[in-house]
Amino acid sequence: MKVAIVSPGVPMEIALNKESKRKTPVTIAFRDDERTFGEDAQVVGVRFPQNTFSYILDLLGKPIDNPMVQLYSKRFPYHNIIANDERQTIAFKLDKNTIYTPEELLAQILQKGKEFAENSAGQKINEAVITVPGFFNQAERKALLQAAELAEIKVLQLINDYTAVALNYGIFRTKEINDSAQYIIFYDMGASSTTATVVSYQNVKTKEKGFVETNPHVNILGVGYDRTLGGLEMQIRLQNYLAKEFDALNKTPNSVFNNPRAMAKLFKEAGRVKNVLSANADHFAQIEGLIDDYDFRLQVTRETLESICSDLFERVANPVKIALETSALTMDVISQVVLVGAGTRMPKVQEKLMEYVKMDLAKNMNTDESAALGAVYKAADLGQGFKVKKFVTKDAVLFPIQIVFDRNADGRVKQVRRTLFNKMNAYPQKKIITFNKHTEDFEFHVNYAELDYLPPHEISALGNLNLSTIRLTGVAEALEKHAKEGAESKGIKAHFNMDESGILNLVNVELVSEKTGATIDEEEGTFSMLGSTISKLFAGSDTKEKAEKTEESPKEDIKPVHEEPEYPEPQKETEEKSQNKNQTKLNESKAGNKTEKSEKEKKPVTVTIKEPIQAEEIKLGPKILDENKFAESLEKIHNLDMRDREKSRRETAFNNLEAFVIDAQQKLESEEYAAAATSEEAEKILKACAEISEWLYEDGFNATAEVYEEKLQSLQKLTNDVYERVYEHKERPEVLKAMISMLNGSTVFLQNMRNLSSTNDIFTPVEIETLEKVINETKEYYDTVVKSFNETPLYKPVKYKVRDIANKMALLDREVKYLVNKAKIWKPKSETTNNAENKTDEAVNATELPDIESAPVPEIVIQPEHSTAENVQTEEQESEHILEANTEGVTDDTLILPENDNTKTNNERDQQEVHQEL
Repeated sequence: MKVAIVSPGVPMEIALNKESKRKTPVTIAFRDDERTFGEDAQVVGVRFPQNTFSYILDLLGKPIDNPMVQLYSKRFPYHNIIANDERQTIAFKLDKNTIYTPEELLAQILQKGKEFAENSAGQKINEAVITVPGFFNQAERKALLQAAELAEIKVLQLINDYTAVALNYGIFRTKEINDSAQYIIFYDMGASSTTATVVSYQNVKTKEKGFVETNPHVNILGVGYDRTLGGLEMQIRLQNYLAKEFDALNKTPNSVFNNPRAMAKLFKEAGRVKNVLSANADHFAQIEGLIDDYDFRLQVTRETLESICSDLFERVANPVKIALETSALTMDVISQVVLVGAGTRMPKVQEKLMEYVKMDLAKNMNTDESAALGAVYKAADLGQGFKVKKFVTKDAVLFPIQIVFDRNADGRVKQVRRTLFNKMNAYPQKKIITFNKHTEDFEFHVNYAELDYLPPHEISALGNLNLSTIRLTGVAEALEKHAKEGAESKGIKAHFNMDESGILNLVNVELVSEKTGATIDEEEGTFSMLGSTISKLFAGSDTKEKAEKTEESPKEDIKPVHEEPEYPEPQKETEEKSQNKNQTKLNESKAGNKTEKSEKEKKPVTVTIKEPIQAEEIKLGPKILDENKFAESLEKIHNLDMRDREKSRRETAFNNLEAFVIDAQQKLESEEYAAAATSEEAEKILKACAEISEWLYEDGFNATAEVYEEKLQSLQKLTNDVYERVYEHKERPEVLKAMISMLNGSTVFLQNMRNLSSTNDIFTPVEIETLEKVINETKEYYDTVVKSFNETPLYKPVKYKVRDIANKMALLDREVKYLVNKAKIWKPKSETTNNAENKTDEAVNATELPDIESAPVPEIVIQPEHSTAENVQTEEQESEHILEANTEGVTDDTLILPENDNTKTNNERDQQEVHQEL
């Protein structure tokens, strides 16, 4: 599986799994109350194949007698597959008490894919678009949706894999799409199946919300598929070939065919060799200890692989042939044949395909990821919060669907069939079927139809061809009710909808009748006409049905199915406008010739009445989980998740405790930590470490996560004081160095403030005194701190911590920032004479403030901001000139002043509290 995501700021990308790989094997394994996925599960599968499940998708919505289930049992004979007669599906029996349905297994894999997506996006993800094989029937699609529901994933849409590939191809080539249709074939050979699809790309004008837009469309025109042709079948054949070759060596009397573990090893090796032979002419298959401690090594050539799969390669071109026949096109109009799927990397597959299509094959798409990237583009389109360029996809129905019912004719019962969806009908689409002559309760059936174009084995793989039976009740009562109201029945209409996921739904069933209401005067009809126009506007479907009734033959017992296309045709729209204009002109000419008598003529009003008919739909064939079974499955998966989380927590707690013990022992052996601990502390810590270490590898190996966490906390309490002293000892020199630098810079700044205040009124005496007081207090604090550290041994508790020193520096820093910012916004008083201006400039130039340079003060490294107001540019240049530094006497370790908000008042400055942490 490939998981693609779209999230804010991150366009379409593939989410990586925990091994940082872009694709993950769809495999799940259970062993010793441990659940593994992907490559980890494949490793378990080599030793315990009966506990490892893969290729689950082929088993969804199928009874045990389905050919695909029988083929699965033949390929993987070590699985115990049992029948679920109630649901007409299957299940895997792991042991006496453990049974898993395919939906439950697939739900757990989908949950793991969701986890990959969330880890990659860094946020919760609940919505998804999931790709499915186009030949999935109704039961398979519903089973997949229920698996996603068990995984707590909201499915925005099930998209056919070839449609997703076509969408991915089109979104990167929109400039090449024009008003003329372009036809392309996508040939997709995957692990278990092969599909060929004929699609068309074309720009189409559509009217939406009153506006005509031109958007690119991709239409599925023809599909051909082979459900069992793929890399898995080739891998199985190579596995059997290797098994026969080993048995032929007669190394042991035991046959590998009777040993599930040996066959699992051969299956894994066959897959590796098959992949290598796609790029190499030969390769060695080698397995250590295949069976009875005997090794196996055999050279396999590409010719050998092609010979044992020769009949498979003869089937390579069949899907293309069926797709072309379905689309009614020929290879002459096909512009490209694009390869998709890992199976197309095999040279023989490409050779056979080129022989049939007679053109070069395009290899310009990512064979593994194109479907996932097309699906995630659709997800971005359907999801909230994303806006993408509109690209319309029109999928098509592969299996026709018909309505079957009984009709009484001349005392005989005749079975009538009417097609609801023809082969390759576009969807999503709504359709209506009308029953005219039924006056009592009746039932009709929804079935697959006209499947003669499929091979017999494909029809049998499709399963039950009967989809559902729909029973209608209350028909006679509804007819009687309408008859009493004087209404004429126009038939019982059943509304169907095939949604974007390709699932057929019965929307509703209703009796539609018409009656003639009270007449109105023509001359009174202005408001009535307006009302009629509005009613027609909002009852377009009724009008359309009336028009269709006119065209249909009244002799038919059931009327042809009505289609409601999603996009109206522009040409039809133009014709309707033309007819409306002509009708308007005709009405105007007639209006001029009206007489008084005609004005008083009256006309009838037709009213449409709709009555709901109760419909009971009975699903046939394989069924989804009912409410109780679904709750049980959800609880089962939830318990597995809880067990995995508890296991992960326990392993994490064990590793943290083990790592802390080893780290503490190593640290106390070093001089730095030994000097920071008293002999009692060191002895106590080392003793605790030794006891915990001994306990971990003897009695505590199976302890719970809570026990590990408690022991870690107790050990941390013992070491906290020692670790803190070492930290303080390491960080203290840098902080004291920064304090010296700040004191030096602040002292020079204070000196220049005094000189400047003698000639200007920038700073008040109170401000100068306050700064001097803070500097003196900081100097005294510094001397006290240094003296305390010189007199206190390293193993004694720390009296003055780095955090306290930083906070003391912050007080001085705040005072300096305020005064610097005041100088920046200071404006000199306006002078009336040039002599006064010159004296002011001389005073300013004579006494300059120092430039407060950078100092390594932790977390206090912000430079003063510069004003951008144009109207005070001259004054700011002057104030900056005032602050130009005279760096004599200032050491290299100087202060970088933090940026301050120029709009703060003195009161705000005093109220501000500075908290700086190292």
